[in-house]
Amino acid sequence: MTRLPLIAALIYAMAAATTPASAQDAAECTDHGAITRYPGSVLQWCKTDNYLPYKIPVGPVTGYRTIGEWLETEGRVTRNFYSLTGGERTHPEVWKNYRDALAAAGFEIIAEGMFPESNVKKDIGGGGWLGIYYINNPWGENGPVNKVVSGTSSSGGTGVVFGKKERADDTIYVLVSLEQHSSDEVAALITVVETKKAETGLVVANAEAMGKDIEELGRTVLDGLQFEHDSAILMTESKPALDEIAKLLKLLGNNNFYVVGHTDSTGTFAYNMKLSTDRATSVRAALVKDYGVAPDRLQAVGAGPIAPVFTNSSDSGRDRNRRVELVEQ
Repeated sequence: MTRLPLIAALIYAMAAATTPASAQDAAECTDHGAITRYPGSVLQWCKTDNYLPYKIPVGPVTGYRTIGEWLETEGRVTRNFYSLTGGERTHPEVWKNYRDALAAAGFEIIAEGMFPESNVKKDIGGGGWLGIYYINNPWGENGPVNKVVSGTSSSGGTGVVFGKKERADDTIYVLVSLEQHSSDEVAALITVVETKKAETGLVVANAEAMGKDIEELGRTVLDGLQFEHDSAILMTESKPALDEIAKLLKLLGNNNFYVVGHTDSTGTFAYNMKLSTDRATSVRAALVKDYGVAPDRLQAVGAGPIAPVFTNSSDSGRDRNRRVELVEQ
């Protein structure tokens, strides 16, 4: 059998270009700029989430539906599902081409395994291992991609190769998982995770929604308030949020509130307590000075890092923990 050249052409070394879709590709689906298809494959399904937490398994199965080692990351997640039919190429050959191409493009291989037969369950890349990987990272919709979890009576082996590469502004992961779906079809799910920090500050407080929170919970998060870095100075971008907060306070004219500042756990406890208090004080001052809210209706309080709403071990968690709340007195 004449072997195709290594898929060096598949890895674009992080270039932004994409390969034009063929007539059989799913509508609006294209190869990712970091990696494209094995020659002859058809792109049957795609999905992109601009931000998503993602769990990458890097160790073997250690128990029931349990893999012992994971990398937990987050960012833009692009998933492309390819079908290679005709029976001329088997998944071990496709796997080796992807593995060699990732290595040649400077990726660190963080997990790999390839099994010609379908009875390997616990090792990296085995059928049972892949099932746990997919369960922890669901794509949440039907489509051709479900081939990788359905199997057939004639299905063969499986394989994975996961690569990691540091870029100037983020880390990129390329995760290739393969299945010999039938004697004449190789199914490949390629997932690209780009960890560039998600754009934040796009959500602005809404008076009606905040009012429902106050009614049901006695508190609400004041989304859209933005401060200068490590400072209590409100940025001009905070005005739309302040407008909505003032509208809420007018609607609830008989209620008094605590304005409570919160921080993440970065830095010393004393520093965070002061910063959270100063930020709460700035919000209170703006509402009193610029919107005419009676001073005795608002009391500024700092809670520092003692009441997180998410883990402080991730960028997104820390971002959510840095907040100002309105709490009913």
